[in-house]
Amino acid sequence: MQLYKNFCKETTDENGKLTSFELVFPENYNFGYDVVDKMAELVPNDTAVVWTNPEKEEKIFTYSDISRLSNKAANVFRNHGIKKGDKVLVILKRNYEYWYVAPALHKLGAVIIPATNLLTQSDISYRVNTAGIKAAVCTPDETTAEDILAVASQPNTLETVFVPRRQIFGAVDFTEEVENAPDTLERVETKAEEPMVIYFTSGTTGYPKAVEHNHIYTLGHIITAKYWQCVKDGGLHLTVAETGWAKASWGKIYGQWLCGSAVMVYDFDKFSPGKLLRIMEKYKVTTFCAPPTVYRYFIKRGMNKYDLSSLSHLTTAGEALNNEVFEEVFKQTGIELCEGFGQTESVLMLANLKGDKAIAGSMGKPTPLYDVDIVDDDGNPVPVGEVGEIVVRAERGKDGLFDGYYRDDELTAQAWHDGLYHTGDTAWKDEDGYFWYVGRNDDVIKASGYRIGPFEIESVLIAHPSVLECAVTGAPDPIRGQVVKATIVLARGYEPSDELKKELQTYVKKNTAPY
Repeated sequence: MQLYKNFCKETTDENGKLTSFELVFPENYNFGYDVVDKMAELVPNDTAVVWTNPEKEEKIFTYSDISRLSNKAANVFRNHGIKKGDKVLVILKRNYEYWYVAPALHKLGAVIIPATNLLTQSDISYRVNTAGIKAAVCTPDETTAEDILAVASQPNTLETVFVPRRQIFGAVDFTEEVENAPDTLERVETKAEEPMVIYFTSGTTGYPKAVEHNHIYTLGHIITAKYWQCVKDGGLHLTVAETGWAKASWGKIYGQWLCGSAVMVYDFDKFSPGKLLRIMEKYKVTTFCAPPTVYRYFIKRGMNKYDLSSLSHLTTAGEALNNEVFEEVFKQTGIELCEGFGQTESVLMLANLKGDKAIAGSMGKPTPLYDVDIVDDDGNPVPVGEVGEIVVRAERGKDGLFDGYYRDDELTAQAWHDGLYHTGDTAWKDEDGYFWYVGRNDDVIKASGYRIGPFEIESVLIAHPSVLECAVTGAPDPIRGQVVKATIVLARGYEPSDELKKELQTYVKKNTAPY
């Protein structure tokens, strides 16, 4: 049941290549009602989510289950005062609750703010204060609940903390309340252009930026799923991403369900290439997406040692892909690795789409959704072969592009001006129209697919008594793409030593998110 056809006009050529694409949706479009509930009505018993973990526990959710549970969760949230426009922090890792919590918040018109469980208390406080967050839903694992409750104990902060599958003083027992809540929900009127999600993403200077998207964002991911990831109707798609990152929106819920594909969720903490390959083998995953780093580990492990015959398509994004990885993945699987490019601020901008020749090392061509170009410092298009900044000619909030940086007009104006969205990424274009990535025009570090702002690390390091000045940069790494490197001027009274080096490394690990 490919519901996506209700929300777009598209044309394809004889090879199935997308030639034109335009979104079509009602003024009150809402993913929770118009996709989740509609799928539950049309194909109630089709699989929506297959979840498992390293302990080999397993849960399978149908669209009917997701519709019912999201109604129940919405009623729980509403009983605790959460209403349209309220901001809710969601730290659920790969816990299965995410797949009905997100639609529940969409249905209420609340704004979901996904975040990673790797955040420290100060990271959480920053997000709560920046976005005016009212409540939090958090994983029962590790110390996340305790950290959030510590933040909630401060004045003028979180009002309610929900924790599933665990009773903890000061928090709502989310699992019990969901079980006892009614499973019907009267539609809350929302508009397609109203805020739906805020993602925090690292920038060059200052703290992470709050990227705000409206409900149209979910539909922007139709191309992501259908024509880049090539998900199958009735298939099973696996994207390697934790729900705290925008990549989860790309590959773990919106476009996949719109195209009738179930999502595979492996709820792990420590990445093991062998275990992940066994999951793909056991559950017969049909399409797969991960950063190049994951494929590098897969190659070393040997993808050809596993029965991956169910796989029909492989995609990658998040960092530059080198030819060696492309060639070796093809050698081991017989499938070409299709690279794509986009940002937290967008959906898929460039890609090796279905019907195109996948070119090793190229991000591909602009998708029909966007008018993408490469320009110089004055905003003028550059000639073929010349490096410039990747820009999009579009309106804010249109077709999956973000509305702006929440509560930061200055940052928004820096990104959106002269009729262009400036990505901050540089590339060049060849004679055939393929884009080739060069790097950031600022100094954001991309390590293992994570975006790391130097300022975040510098602000921690500078607080150590031994550090007078510091500069954080990215250093090349064969496995992770880049690693974080700190160059330090020591304060008076301190001498360089291996012991001090280890002390500073440990200090940073304790005071920033581990990635």
